[in-house]
Amino acid sequence: MVVVGAGIAGVACARELARAGIPVQVRERGRVAGGRMASKRFDGRPADLGAAYLTVSDPGFAEVVAEWRAAGLVREWTDTFLAYDAQGRRQVPGPMRWAAPRGLRSLVEHLARDLPVTVDRLVLGVEPGPVVDGRPCAAAVLAMPGPQAALLLDPALGEATRAVRAQGWSPALAVVLRFPERRWAGFGGAFVNDHPVLALVCDDGDRRGDGAPVLVAHTTPAFAAGHLLQPTAAGPAVEEAVRDLLALPEPAADVHVHRWTYAKPTMAGTGTYHLDADGIGLAGDAFGTPRVQTAWRSGHDLGRALVTHLS
Repeated sequence: MVVVGAGIAGVACARELARAGIPVQVRERGRVAGGRMASKRFDGRPADLGAAYLTVSDPGFAEVVAEWRAAGLVREWTDTFLAYDAQGRRQVPGPMRWAAPRGLRSLVEHLARDLPVTVDRLVLGVEPGPVVDGRPCAAAVLAMPGPQAALLLDPALGEATRAVRAQGWSPALAVVLRFPERRWAGFGGAFVNDHPVLALVCDDGDRRGDGAPVLVAHTTPAFAAGHLLQPTAAGPAVEEAVRDLLALPEPAADVHVHRWTYAKPTMAGTGTYHLDADGIGLAGDAFGTPRVQTAWRSGHDLGRALVTHLS
């Protein structure tokens, strides 16, 4: 049994299989597990580059969050964001957002701690059988954005191919801005509406609880689409937009740009996962609202379904 992709969906799926005693291998093309719950360290301090936070409404996911909380990996962050639009600035109440002091990637690594995860392992193809890179397996899961999964699937796997091609995705740039000092009052996060560049800005010092002078901005899909070939060139425009939004007098000391070609699903699939008669499974937040919780639920439910399928 092979799971391709060590984001939270793939790891949640593999965890259910391992709990049922089914041998499973997780293969990840990146250097670390985490997927779009990515974080990067700057001078030893993590900053989240993918998902900005997580929310909890699913009872099963609440149990996982409780496990993370007991391990000291998550903290309640805020239930109120700012919103900027043509009318100005206002506070927007919402669900409690949870943050991870060590970065959201640490949460996926915690779930994967007892799983056989192989990183830097590029899977080249999945064929009927299923066969992964020329080797037969009991079943195969592709836990990744649909356009990436489509590149691996043999066209003969028609049902799975149709499922991934039905997905729609939008890009984004995540930009980490490190300043010499804090020149703003802690604000948690801010939705930026109808802006040509910005969609979301998070106070990473407030989010992580250490007060560091770090902001993380997420761009609009349209702005990102114009900078996918040279994402670092977008840094000055994003910095200028953030400084203008928050009226910051000083430039950032360091700007880091991360490209997400497939940042968010724009078309939800049916159900919480896909599993066809060929033993090919698909999981991720494309099966519902784009949330960390959705990705976990998708992988978890697919893992349960595969236990039944394989037995």
